[in-house]
Amino acid sequence: MVWGMDTAPNLLSKPLVEGLTLGTLTPQQAQEIFHLGEEAVVSAFLLVCGQVRLLREEISQLRREVEELKAHLASLNQQLSEERARRAAESYESPSTPSGMKPPYRKPPAEAPGKTPGQKQGHPGHRRAAPSRIDQRKEYRLSCCPFCGGPVKRCRHSRTRYTEDIPQGQPVVTEHVIYRHWCPRCRKQVEPAVPDALPGATLGNRVLVLSAWLHYGLGITLSQMVSLLDFHLQMKLSAGGLLRMWYRLQAILYAWYQQIQEQALQSPVLHADETGWRVNGRSRWLWCFTTASLTYYMIHASRGSPALKRFFLREYLGTLVSDFWAAYNRVLCPMRQTCLVHLLRAIEHVELYQAPGEDWPEFAQSVRQLVKEAIQLWRDRSQMDEAAYVCRRQELTARLAALLERTWQDRHAQRLGKRLQKHREHLLTFLDQEPVPFDNNAAERALRPAVIQRKNSYGNRSEKGADCQAVFMSIFRTLKQRGHDPIQTIVDALSTYLTTGTLPPLPPPKTTPIG
Repeated sequence: MVWGMDTAPNLLSKPLVEGLTLGTLTPQQAQEIFHLGEEAVVSAFLLVCGQVRLLREEISQLRREVEELKAHLASLNQQLSEERARRAAESYESPSTPSGMKPPYRKPPAEAPGKTPGQKQGHPGHRRAAPSRIDQRKEYRLSCCPFCGGPVKRCRHSRTRYTEDIPQGQPVVTEHVIYRHWCPRCRKQVEPAVPDALPGATLGNRVLVLSAWLHYGLGITLSQMVSLLDFHLQMKLSAGGLLRMWYRLQAILYAWYQQIQEQALQSPVLHADETGWRVNGRSRWLWCFTTASLTYYMIHASRGSPALKRFFLREYLGTLVSDFWAAYNRVLCPMRQTCLVHLLRAIEHVELYQAPGEDWPEFAQSVRQLVKEAIQLWRDRSQMDEAAYVCRRQELTARLAALLERTWQDRHAQRLGKRLQKHREHLLTFLDQEPVPFDNNAAERALRPAVIQRKNSYGNRSEKGADCQAVFMSIFRTLKQRGHDPIQTIVDALSTYLTTGTLPPLPPPKTTPIG
């Protein structure tokens, strides 16, 4: 006879079945099943086995569901990590983030030019001018056709083209025969000075100045400089030898560096800005003070008032144009102008990467409108009557005061409001001082060549090298702004210095300054 679970209820009472299926069977109930006989015991056993089989199937099903949930959770975590990384990358970028720090796939496509390049149809084109002298002449004739190889006859016509190139040759080696003389008055031997090279140097002044200009003026690295002199100019030099020569040249030209600082302090309008720099792996700051005709660089360990005290040796009597960095508040000057472009960038940064409150749009719109009208008034000043200009200027001042007196609930509006309140006397200075601009773009453009060099060289290896960097960058940039050839100007100054013992003064501007 075969018993199954269906027979269990016929042999066992309901309490016994519930005790077996629910696992609550008591010892008395177990004895009761035993006394019912063999069939009741077998039925109870089969009932328990059936329950165990069902439990195992349910456990297997639950395990499969748990594995599916784990896989789904892992997928969600991966998506969350990618989303966080994307948001972190987006939050890292700001309107002032350099283009080189943005990944290419996040940059917008370049806009198509508004017009086709070149001269208009029917107008003569602009070409490179023909050279003023001819150093050598070459003629080219054919003995056979270059296509079929047949004989050719010479025509009456010919054409002329010019090329300019730098020949690869050996450096010019000059033997200087220096005759000594006896001075009866000084009672010692004297000899003439050699104006073509520094005392004891085996390099001429021109190659010395050229190498310094390529390194400090254009940003060519030291190893590239050695390769250029070695392969093209056939001059075997070492990096250490070049550095020692540059240090000697810096000591001679340091007087020009001081003259640039003095002339900057005497300028009516001075732009100032700073950026990071590295010296021997440590953080430093590159300061830039510039005008239309000069630029002064300074590498200092501080980004605060100690660096400004080193530059501003006395009270500055002109107008200082800068950003909102608090260190500039320590400068003693009668007038200041803070950069309004930095203010607009701060507003744009909040809208793109922050979570402004309800009254932020009204605050941002009010500031933008005020800045826009102030800039437009500055541009239209030459076309307006003086009385109308003064009236409009007073209106903008009143609107600025009303904007600052209002209470804003948004925390970003409160933060920027405090900044405007702190610099309220420095926001509209450009409306009163005609040569003063409303931005600090001049200082940022002057910093750009130094930033490109920093990207190539990663800064300097020593404090002495940092001082040399600041001196040469200041001199080369200033000479370029004043329309001078930096190489020829310094070579001529060195010749005068080696002949007379006195460095000539820094050349003044001779053409329209280059910004």
